[in-house]
Amino acid sequence: MDQIIEQLKLQLIEALNWEDQTPETLNPDAPLFGNDASSLGLDSIDALEIIIILDKNYGIKLENPEQARPIFFSIRTLAEYIAQNRKK
Repeated sequence: MDQIIEQLKLQLIEALNWEDQTPETLNPDAPLFGNDASSLGLDSIDALEIIIILDKNYGIKLENPEQARPIFFSIRTLAEYIAQNRKK
């Protein structure tokens, strides 16, 4: 699981152009979305980038947008979903 989390951090930094972030600065349990100081502050465009990462790197297609909310809560919840559903 830790390996997936670290890979995901690197993929997010690259895809979202987080030039001021490193894998060490990203809390895997912080909420991805939201406006408070504890969240990573992503928006709907960023969610599309995550969907692309899931498809391109792991062969995962999200068929139902409603299922994305709990999966996209944090880097850790994304990694858990990847571990259970990856095709690549």
